[in-house]
Amino acid sequence: MRIREEPDFDEAAVTSARRFPSPRQSMTWREFANDFSWHAFFTIAIPPIATVYGALTTTANRTTIGFATAYGVLCGFGITAGYHRLWSHRSYNASRPLEYILALLASANIRHPIREWCYAHRIHHRYTDTDLDPYNARRGLWWSHIGWAFWHSSVRQGVPVNMSDLDKNPVVIWQERWYLPLVIFMGYVVPILAVGLTWGDWRGGVFYACFLRLTLSTQFTSAVNSLAHYLGETTYDDKHTPRDHWITAILTNGEGYHNFHHQYPMDYRNAIKWHQWDPTKWLIFACEKVGLASHLKRFPENEIQKSMLAMQLKKARVLSDRLQWPPDSNELPVVTWESFREQAQTRPLVLIAGFIHDVSAFLDEHPGGRRHLENNIGRDATSFFFGGVYDHSNAAHNLLSMMRVGVLHGGMEVKTEAEVMRSLVDGAIPPSKRL
Repeated sequence: MRIREEPDFDEAAVTSARRFPSPRQSMTWREFANDFSWHAFFTIAIPPIATVYGALTTTANRTTIGFATAYGVLCGFGITAGYHRLWSHRSYNASRPLEYILALLASANIRHPIREWCYAHRIHHRYTDTDLDPYNARRGLWWSHIGWAFWHSSVRQGVPVNMSDLDKNPVVIWQERWYLPLVIFMGYVVPILAVGLTWGDWRGGVFYACFLRLTLSTQFTSAVNSLAHYLGETTYDDKHTPRDHWITAILTNGEGYHNFHHQYPMDYRNAIKWHQWDPTKWLIFACEKVGLASHLKRFPENEIQKSMLAMQLKKARVLSDRLQWPPDSNELPVVTWESFREQAQTRPLVLIAGFIHDVSAFLDEHPGGRRHLENNIGRDATSFFFGGVYDHSNAAHNLLSMMRVGVLHGGMEVKTEAEVMRSLVDGAIPPSKRL
């Protein structure tokens, strides 16, 4: 991934790309050769090939696999707590020792220097789901997962993204200067020596502690760009593709609650509920307690709850539109008491709370038997329904409202707030419609 700043970037093109993503055009072989990232191809393709060869030729040692797992998780924090939440989003302040530790750990994953990674990620947040988004999820799961990494042009150059904080950060400058030696040392030398010198599993150190770990690290990190935009719920907003899901969280050291993150990117947390998996949040919190981190940013809880409520109401509205509801009282015929009594001679009509109900389809379904309904045909059964004989459930109220066929003369829709509250008590509004 080549990074160079171009100050004359066309802002009009940025606006256009936001609204109308341009179609991908075909390219010549020369353009293909210039645009294709052979570095990305080899760093992504070699580890899984070597892992398969190692699995076929080298017995897996449990201790080695345990070390590879632990080292992989530890180095993963370099990406999640370092590259992502610290340097990309400035969600907390890290002491200089912690910055160096995170930079070292991140280097073991071979995911580009800090500045390059953060530049692409800030573009991703500013232009999510547009053609300027390097790992645009709308271009497909393969592209957002790993395909984008093979093309230099996937990260547009000169996009107006502020990088001044990283340009003057001494740790960022140091890591970029020594990136290749750090990658070799942290990604290969440390795990091989740790396994080889400690329990003599040199081949396991190469194939499992190095190549298997790098293979899984690449896939799990990439899942944040792909799986986290396809799997799960839009808990806080559905304007863009990011979603929340516990599976992605487990794979990515807690980065799976991606819908929350895209709504509140400067919050040091990715998950806010106690049962949600977010070890990166716990690590940052622990670092604050021992003085290695400070100024942990949290978005106001009141605003978070507003977003959650808005989405819940939106989903409730979608469900509400699919349901059948009782007829509006304004659409029902107004019937006098005399007419009601006369019609009840030929059809089973019951008056409850000012509404006339046709219970013919429910006579044989009534849990208390036909007799209770038949005894109230042509009568006002309000007192019987509301506890005189049995205090009916909300489900019974809702079902009854679907049987409405008329309104007794004078039983019009209530208008004032006091009348509304009184109607709730009197049962004029069924429980399903009260909210």
